[in-house]
Amino acid sequence: MKLSLAAIAFLAASTASLAQTAGPSPLPPQAPIPAPEDKPYPGTIRLAVDATDLAHHVFRAHETIPVAASGAMILLYPEWLPGHHSPGGPIAMFSGLILHAGKQRIEWTRDPVEMYAFHIIVPEGAKTIDADFQYDSPVTMAEGRVMMTPAMLSLEWNTVALYPAGYFSRDIPFVASATLPHGWKFATALETASISGDTTTFKPTPFNTLVDSPMIAGAYFDRLDLDPGGVAPVHFDIVSDKPNQILIKPEQLAAHRALVQQAYKLFGSHHYDHYDFLVSLSDKMGGIGLEHHQSSEDGPIPRYFLDWESTSPARGVMSHELVHSWNGKFRRPADLWTPNFNVPMRDSLLWVYEGQTQYWGVVLAARSGLISKQDSLDSLASIAATYDHYAGRAWKSLADTTNDPIVASRRPIPWRSWERSEDYYNEGLLTWLDADTLIREKSNGQRSLDDFARGFFGMNNGSYVTSTYNFDDVVGALNGVAANDWAKFLHARLEDHARGAPLDAFVRGGYRLVYNDVESEFQKGNEKIRKSSDLSFSLGIVVDKDDTVTEVYWDSPAFKAGMTVGMKIKAVDGDAYDTTALKDAIRWAQEKKVPFDLLVEDNKQFRTLHVDYQGGLRYPHLEPIGTGPHSLDAILAAK
Repeated sequence: MKLSLAAIAFLAASTASLAQTAGPSPLPPQAPIPAPEDKPYPGTIRLAVDATDLAHHVFRAHETIPVAASGAMILLYPEWLPGHHSPGGPIAMFSGLILHAGKQRIEWTRDPVEMYAFHIIVPEGAKTIDADFQYDSPVTMAEGRVMMTPAMLSLEWNTVALYPAGYFSRDIPFVASATLPHGWKFATALETASISGDTTTFKPTPFNTLVDSPMIAGAYFDRLDLDPGGVAPVHFDIVSDKPNQILIKPEQLAAHRALVQQAYKLFGSHHYDHYDFLVSLSDKMGGIGLEHHQSSEDGPIPRYFLDWESTSPARGVMSHELVHSWNGKFRRPADLWTPNFNVPMRDSLLWVYEGQTQYWGVVLAARSGLISKQDSLDSLASIAATYDHYAGRAWKSLADTTNDPIVASRRPIPWRSWERSEDYYNEGLLTWLDADTLIREKSNGQRSLDDFARGFFGMNNGSYVTSTYNFDDVVGALNGVAANDWAKFLHARLEDHARGAPLDAFVRGGYRLVYNDVESEFQKGNEKIRKSSDLSFSLGIVVDKDDTVTEVYWDSPAFKAGMTVGMKIKAVDGDAYDTTALKDAIRWAQEKKVPFDLLVEDNKQFRTLHVDYQGGLRYPHLEPIGTGPHSLDAILAAK
């Protein structure tokens, strides 16, 4: 289109005018939430929770909050939760908030930026604020962890509590009570003050301790002493769906008791005045493994005791969470400690907090007999093989995976082996195994990572006041055990981009990682628990009981054939799919050096994938190198 000279002149003038017009400016920032101060809160908050509405999965809370003055006040709902390492407070399920000062209703306004903060105006003359609200816990697993069933419940106090901004959580005293279904028994690290009917009131406790002291309760309950006559009471508290699930054999009890003793021998200390394993055996309530200073929430499989011979992979949760009482709760990374539950956490040292805990979890499970030595070796082989096949290190360092609790929040991802997700746990384990075998090599077997654990986590025996640390503290403690350039050692493993797992530890420990076509008993048990078929190290896939692909390794043969997570395998070379048919096809392809076809359903469409793989079935194992004593054997041996 040709423009006239007049039109051109008009456009030029308009453009000049627009250029001189000021653009939008940002609004002034919202008034900040008061920073927490280390000062006593003026009064004790009373929290009463009614946990009897099992049909609707609703926890009903009433809170009475003393106030010192009228005017503006901010109430917070816990957001950044210890053990989760992320802003995971379930604010979306917090509902029904109604506030009163006496008979006067108080309106609240949610902060438009900090969604966990509620602004109120305290009326003149008010001495307390009453708050009524609910926690509408998940009804289905799709909504989150189910916390109520007809036979049991899990009460986490952070889900049913508000607290005032401007204070350290340790400076806010609470008196909490819980009303449970009639006849139910419960366990918690909190100490009981009184019981009236179905309501239990607990002794006054700081808010940070309250949040760190969840409760389990149920119709089928048992409590076992894991350390009779010990330095501090340790109990195994079990709730279950059915009464027979809590039956424990003497040898099973002995293994859990040995776990406590082996932990004491490792750390040479304890940092609690009592400790409770809060164990839930259920396929109706969501599973969990979450650390607390004087307790842990442990949700293995429902038939944990009944199917003991095949539940070895589920037992590691007990040793892992117990270790956290020392590593994570007593000693905690400085940037992960926060003064209250609405100050952001920083996760840079999770490869110590979780990685070394994962390591000691495996070691203590072996030393106590909770898991056999062979199963422990097979577990380590599986971890090593996994990271030997992960391609993601090429772009994402182990150090960066410490951001995953915040970045990914454990949401499902399509390419775990490429995107990586919280690898500070198991690749962190490999790093600490590497350190242990190196210390043993340098000291001719005279020193080990046990010495680090005793010195670093075993300090101040009997104290449960958190002690923080940083990277340099870790390096200094390692050098106190064995002289080495530990900063260089750790940086190399945290920042490495080489393909393949760090396997030097196994060679130093007297083993090599090998593959053959025989599944270990540990792997069979893991597949039974996960209800899946694991072909990670051959095709590079995991398939669940519904024939749906749940994992595909990046650059694996299945990946190259076009397979993705979510596909359903319908046929193998024209025959109906089952696990046996697929394994037979893999064997045939290896023997005859021919490809095979998989018919898959992909989002309601059918496709045929041509799989060119002749490597056979491959399962990982650790094979001893030579004869004589090996340091890995010494690591796993009971003390």
